[in-house]
Amino acid sequence: MGPIAVFGAGSWGTTFAKVLADAGSEVTLWARRASVAESITTSRTNPDYLPGVELPATLKSTSDPRVALAGASAVVLAVPSQSLRHNLTAWRGLIDPSVTLISLAKGVELGTLARMSQVVVEVLGVPENQVAVVSGPNLAKEIAAEQPTAAVIACTDHDRAVRVQQACTTGYFRPYTITDVVGAELGGACKNVIALSCGMAGGLGFGDNTLATLITRGLAETARLGVALGADPMTFAGLAGLGDLVATCSSPLSRNRTFGERLGRGETVRQAQDAAHGQVAEGVKSCSSIRDLAMRHGVEMPITEVVHRVCHDGFDPREMAADLIGRKTKPER
Repeated sequence: MGPIAVFGAGSWGTTFAKVLADAGSEVTLWARRASVAESITTSRTNPDYLPGVELPATLKSTSDPRVALAGASAVVLAVPSQSLRHNLTAWRGLIDPSVTLISLAKGVELGTLARMSQVVVEVLGVPENQVAVVSGPNLAKEIAAEQPTAAVIACTDHDRAVRVQQACTTGYFRPYTITDVVGAELGGACKNVIALSCGMAGGLGFGDNTLATLITRGLAETARLGVALGADPMTFAGLAGLGDLVATCSSPLSRNRTFGERLGRGETVRQAQDAAHGQVAEGVKSCSSIRDLAMRHGVEMPITEVVHRVCHDGFDPREMAADLIGRKTKPER
């Protein structure tokens, strides 16, 4: 694979740019703010989003999308899910229609209820087999510190997935390939919502039994939605499902888990957002679109419903456990 442009210099975008550069790819990282691009270029650090991590000397950075896209054979999209359409619309005339498009965003778009790859296909007018998705347990700070991790590259074009896989394989980052884009994207989007619920439970003082229950039942409702949308059920037993879910629900590095903890301790959504200092907890918005998507397809997702009510309807997290435990009993399967 030739030169690669990475759009989005947040913690995950910067980390994935580092992975690509460490794998030997020629990488240019686009940052929205010129000051961030300048820091990456001059000091080899991104102090705003990845402090203390030295970036490869080969990694270039710019705030000019034209410079980032010059000669690119692949474009990595690492902007927040709810702003992806707006950004792509601005870049549409600059992106070569033949490039491989790689989505790092994990969410379901509000209003349209589109997955991120569907947004890319619609806005750029490319075939779906031109879009790959990266998912899995992707806690940026750990990967940037070169702690061993695995991920999934999902693309309906297997050969394209393999090319992306080869472009980001390093001694610490091991990607696998699958063709189930639907499953990979839903696993990545829904785990943020389940992590919010786990954070709330932790903030309320509940222990590991509650955490394990929420993770397991959260996986079940994610898989129900995935199957209704045509995903392979086995995807949810893999890195894009269980792997991503466990990491995001359990780690203090997870923005969604941390956000949920603040809500569980009694903070308002506004207070939790202010404490995040610009870091996006994707599940706060995605819980609404995922709930609506589930309702459209007649899928029951009680944890997602409760998270939506807490984040948007003023529901007290202290009532969450009673609401979920008090549901009608039934067989597990």
